[in-house]
Amino acid sequence: MSQKAQAIKVVIGNPPYSAGQDSANDNNANIAYPSLDESIRTTYAARSTATLKNSLYNSYIRAFRWASDRLAESGAGVVAFVSIAGWVDGNATDGFRKCLADEFASIYVFHLRGNQRTSGERSRREGGKIFGGGSRAPIAISILVKKPDAAKQGKIYFHDIGDYLTREEKLSTVRRFASIDGIEQEHGWQEITPDEYGDWLDQRDQSFEAHIILGDKKGGAPALFERYSGGVSSGRDAWVYNFSRKALSANMERMIATYNAEVERFGDLFGSASRQAKVKAIDGFVTTDTTKISWTRALKADVVKGRRYAFEPDCLVRVLYRPFMRTWLYYSRTFNEMVLQMPRIFPLGGEQAENLIISVPAPGNVTPFSTFMSNTIFDLSVTAAKAGTQCFPRYIYNVDAEDTNESGQGDLLAGGVTSGNSQQRRDAITDDGLAHFMAAYPDEQISKDDLFYYIYGLLHSEDYRARYADNLSKQLPRIPAVKRAADFWAFSNAGRKLADLHVNYESATPYDVGIKEGKLLMGELKPQDFRVTKMRFGGKGKDKDKSVVIYNSKITMTDIPLEAYDYVVNGKPALEWVMERQCVKTDKDSSIVNDANDYAIETVDDPAYPLKLFQRIITVSLETMKIVKALPRLDI
Repeated sequence: MSQKAQAIKVVIGNPPYSAGQDSANDNNANIAYPSLDESIRTTYAARSTATLKNSLYNSYIRAFRWASDRLAESGAGVVAFVSIAGWVDGNATDGFRKCLADEFASIYVFHLRGNQRTSGERSRREGGKIFGGGSRAPIAISILVKKPDAAKQGKIYFHDIGDYLTREEKLSTVRRFASIDGIEQEHGWQEITPDEYGDWLDQRDQSFEAHIILGDKKGGAPALFERYSGGVSSGRDAWVYNFSRKALSANMERMIATYNAEVERFGDLFGSASRQAKVKAIDGFVTTDTTKISWTRALKADVVKGRRYAFEPDCLVRVLYRPFMRTWLYYSRTFNEMVLQMPRIFPLGGEQAENLIISVPAPGNVTPFSTFMSNTIFDLSVTAAKAGTQCFPRYIYNVDAEDTNESGQGDLLAGGVTSGNSQQRRDAITDDGLAHFMAAYPDEQISKDDLFYYIYGLLHSEDYRARYADNLSKQLPRIPAVKRAADFWAFSNAGRKLADLHVNYESATPYDVGIKEGKLLMGELKPQDFRVTKMRFGGKGKDKDKSVVIYNSKITMTDIPLEAYDYVVNGKPALEWVMERQCVKTDKDSSIVNDANDYAIETVDDPAYPLKLFQRIITVSLETMKIVKALPRLDI
């Protein structure tokens, strides 16, 4: 109370950051601040164009809002925070940046980088982590000056500490500058004028808006696709995904049994209680043993409602979990936190329903833009780990209305659609989208298939990705019509070839690598000799040799062409996705083992599958880059 009575002029701090508990098993949700959160809702959130705004209620964003409101009561003052720097260029924080520019006369941001939620070259450029081993987020020093009588409001000054610096070098630079004036003396401040979107850095190319958008759920201008969806977000990956169909069944049967036991136990104790009392009691009641169950908010709500569930074998389907990684999923609205529109795209569990999807990162991705195509259900993180994946399908299936809601309720397999029944599906590409391109090339006969593959081919264009890099990091792709019909067909034909490579990667010809131990082609290796636990490159540290991959103690691949690593999906080379995921891994919370060798033996019936997959992705990578390099220049 004493603090609230004071006229505060200066707020200094290092706000904590947390957008919410990592798992409902934690029973450690953020404290609610109704008044403060209402202030965020009417300011930062109201002015944001982002669809998902939950991150605006992160603790450190709350600290900015609280400090801004307290200074407003005093009329003038200074806020000085060392905080996460994600707000500087985040997609959801556009409204936050707009409000800062309106509420403060001068804004000084010293960006210390250190974003280790990136990978590869981007991660190396980000440099050392300011707060040591436990820190993965980028950090900034922000000084906000509130001066209502200033001649001009919203002057923004920015200094980037630079690339490839160690933690010690960054801290030394901070000591050397010492103050705002210290940076000024070295002419280090860059004055920024925000664009109309509230972007401070990496401002968008305005010409992008002239092109037709892939999809628009707000129903604005014409779009290419009638409907699109995020990938599956399970909320409990270790439980609902596994290389082994048998192990997945056992894990889910065990978790469902635990869940039903908790429903019964909760009902015995709180059956006659009010709903309000049940909701209040649930967090402190259910077991927090992560080796028995993984809770989400929705599953706890089902306990309150007294719902019981049974294991359903039909929910076991093969899906794409990461690039070039097929695995098994327990596909269920109950045990997958969000399936969104996937039931309209793959209504019978993926491969049973004929379809193709083009995936792209959702707005706000931190890795360079990439795209991927599949003929089966996608996980949320296939093309973008942080922002998630958006999937644009060739077809939409007509299923029961109950099955199409995005609330996560209803029967996933309702309104059964048989494979290949064209009367039960329709084109997802809109008539307006096709007409847009037919008008651009009036002498050409263009089908929706041609347009679908044109989109996929053009999204691989290095010219397109470079020209619109800043747009693609903040919004869904827009697709230009190239000037010449011949170029349209070149992109479309390239898209068909790329689609065949990426969808049918398991049937690609394995690249003929050298084998240092064993004679693979001579049949001298036994099935058990192909077991993989973790692949690694030859050499160590600065002497790392990517032309050599140690598969296991008996097999080492040599003569791997380095240019194969040029094909990058979701921030890393396709080959490194294979190395990372074809392994044996034990989840630390649940103790569940996920063994790639199980998929090789149980599903593919080939113990050498992980080795051959690596060889196949060499072929896919080389062929992909050959096609990409041959694409026409982007002449719009």
